[in-house]
Amino acid sequence: MPLSANDVARFEAARPRLEAIAYRLLGSASEAEDAVQDTFLRWQAADTGRIEVPEAWLTKALTNLCLNQLTSARARRETYVGQWLPEPLLAGDSMLGPADTAEQRESLSYAVLVVMERLSPNERAVYVLREAFGYRHREIAEILDITEASCQQILHRAKKHVADGRTRTEVDEETARRIVGEFLAAATSGRTEPLVRLLTADAVSVGDGGGKVPARAKAFEGAVAVATFMRGLFKPGKAKRNLVGGSPGVHVTTANGAPAVVAVFEGRVIGIMCLDITTDGITAILNQVNPDKLERATRHWAAAGDHGDPLFNTF
Repeated sequence: MPLSANDVARFEAARPRLEAIAYRLLGSASEAEDAVQDTFLRWQAADTGRIEVPEAWLTKALTNLCLNQLTSARARRETYVGQWLPEPLLAGDSMLGPADTAEQRESLSYAVLVVMERLSPNERAVYVLREAFGYRHREIAEILDITEASCQQILHRAKKHVADGRTRTEVDEETARRIVGEFLAAATSGRTEPLVRLLTADAVSVGDGGGKVPARAKAFEGAVAVATFMRGLFKPGKAKRNLVGGSPGVHVTTANGAPAVVAVFEGRVIGIMCLDITTDGITAILNQVNPDKLERATRHWAAAGDHGDPLFNTF
């Protein structure tokens, strides 16, 4: 039986929250959109008149779809070319969802999305639903078909895994933006030493090209190795210009709630560099250059209007 206009409206009202949950669970905007669409198909096939709490029903349907997706994604990522990183979202993207509390901002941060890849599907679901969306343990237990006690234990393990992956304290946004500016000045100076001073001793640099854009299969580790790579990355060269088709403009913007570097060429986002900035320095540089994971960012960049002149043109 076709959905009534009221049932469609109820689903559309829930869509932003469902997309935000799915993105945090999957780390992919395109996969999140697919999961939400599949949830709509299930809603369409359900006897909606017998559903007492649509929000709970939709959240459970979506979460189960995402759990299945996470299980299959692990197998697919074993054959992924090079390093796998989440899909970054630029400021203002509706899929970012709530970011009012420290817990919500943490669950959204790019570095934490990377760390969450280490969690089991159930750990990730409990962490996201509890920390980012404030679901009670009883509600999460019903969604996942587990006991409340199990839910509490799973959350404890998940928070420990996330904390183990992030042992430093973040800085405020103003300080972070200043450090990004210092990073770009150092990266374009042609010298390694200024970069080393901004990095923690155990800093890492990871790039995701998805086999479509050159990116090192193994992460760079250590301040000197990362600084040397960054110096070379920002050094102008004919081969780089030929690869892109010209010289992209570099902007400082916000991705996943934190300052980031965006490279844009002829209106197309060709790279988003997310810096994990802590009170100790820059601890990770996560560079997304896989074009498949930048399509949404490109659309959002174009829709956002005038971004002003780039800080400089690289390559």
